Amino acid sequence: MNPYDYNNTVINYNTSLIETTPHWRRYAVDFPTAHPTRHEKNNTVRGEYFRPRGIEKAPLAILVHGMGDYGAVPCKFLARTLARQGTACFVLYQVFHSSRLPESQKDRIYELSPEEWFESYRISVIDVRQVIDWARQVPEIDPEQIAVIGISFGGFVSSIAMAIDERIKAGVFLVSGGNSGKMVWQGRRRYLKRWHANTTEVEYNHAQSQYRAYLDEVAGKGFENVTPLRQEFLNDPMTFAHLLKRRPVLMINAQWDGAVPRDCTRDFWEECGRPEITWFPSGHPSLWLWYPLITRRIRRFLNKALDSVS
Repeated sequence: MNPYDYNNTVINYNTSLIETTPHWRRYAVDFPTAHPTRHEKNNTVRGEYFRPRGIEKAPLAILVHGMGDYGAVPCKFLARTLARQGTACFVLYQVFHSSRLPESQKDRIYELSPEEWFESYRISVIDVRQVIDWARQVPEIDPEQIAVIGISFGGFVSSIAMAIDERIKAGVFLVSGGNSGKMVWQGRRRYLKRWHANTTEVEYNHAQSQYRAYLDEVAGKGFENVTPLRQEFLNDPMTFAHLLKRRPVLMINAQWDGAVPRDCTRDFWEECGRPEITWFPSGHPSLWLWYPLITRRIRRFLNKALDSVS
């Protein structure tokens, strides 16, 4: 079973112009989700589209932010920078953005049940895939040159989306990784420590052993043909990482990341086939102190990766 399958149909979308500059036009875009839930606010996919001016067939970067509204800020900065260079950008508002977050979850984002986390991943990955459907209906976008740029939680979502959807030709994953069980166990953030407070080291090691056995089986049979012992295995980027081998991937990570430990980044990097990776001397949020260098790396990578498929 593929939990990220959906009914791919023609999208009826709404678009409204909200800003014009000499380099790009910015639009608000929304359309119905292909995976509706009981939470009405989740059921409309929302985002901002940055259309470069003077380009007939532009490549598209789908930018997927981390938790909360603050996580969308670097995506918007990146979108402006890339659009100025001729890359169309769609900043996708995640289910954890205030424009889509249900009232019942606002005060307990880090206390969701495993079932709620799984559902959040399903919606988010399908959202990314629907943006690609939308892009294929937009005449000024080249549908053969689509990339994802995911930050933190958005990196987890983007890597799964790219792994299962070959329409995505390149991926940039920032302060991201895989092996969520290890992430919870080793992470230094307060909410991560709270999650594993009732787990013993023996239980943790046993779960890691189970997950490794699952990954070995998935590599041989495909994730659709293996029943996971734990539901969360199906929303862990590591489960899908082997599908990213030999595909254009750039990883940008923080050396002292308290949310995504270095071991979790390296585990994911190994499973992806050791793609290009850059480490910056920073923590998770302070990565953006290196914004000029980060944008240069991303632009250089996308130019090379997308030119190779044009």
